[in-house]
Amino acid sequence: MDRFPSPQWGEGQGEGEVNRPNIDKCRNLRKNQTEAEKKLWRMLRNRQITGAKFRRQFSIGNYILDFYSPEYKLGIEADGGQHHEIKGKLKDEVRTKELKKIGIEIIRFNDHEILCSINEVFEIIQQAIEKRKGNPSP
Repeated sequence: MDRFPSPQWGEGQGEGEVNRPNIDKCRNLRKNQTEAEKKLWRMLRNRQITGAKFRRQFSIGNYILDFYSPEYKLGIEADGGQHHEIKGKLKDEVRTKELKKIGIEIIRFNDHEILCSINEVFEIIQQAIEKRKGNPSP
C-alpha cells in the first residue's frame, strides 16, 4: 500500500473543494516561480515532451514536486543554490528515497543547467519518459 494514498477529489469536502495537502503553499510557489522554473515550465506544459502531461508545484504527501507527470510517475526538480549545501543534499536524498518507495522517479537539474542547456535537459526528460513508457512502475 502507498505511504501517501491519493485522496479522492472532493472526498469529504464541501462542494467544489479539493482534499489536497499544501494546496495554499503550492499556489504560492506557482505564483513565485524562479527564472529556471519558468523556463522549464514553458518546455513541459501543453504535452510538449512525448505527449506527457505535467503539473506544476504538485503536492504528494508532505512533499511538493516542482513538476510532476502522474501518468509516468515522474518528478522533475529545478534545484537552486540551497540544494547544493550539505543539509539540502541530505533532505533531497531522503525525499527521493521516500518517493521512490511509491514508484515515483525524480530527475534533478540545477538552475544553471536549465537556463544554459535547455536542449540537453529536454533530451534527458524525453529519455526518462520513454523509459517509463516501456517499464511502467508497480
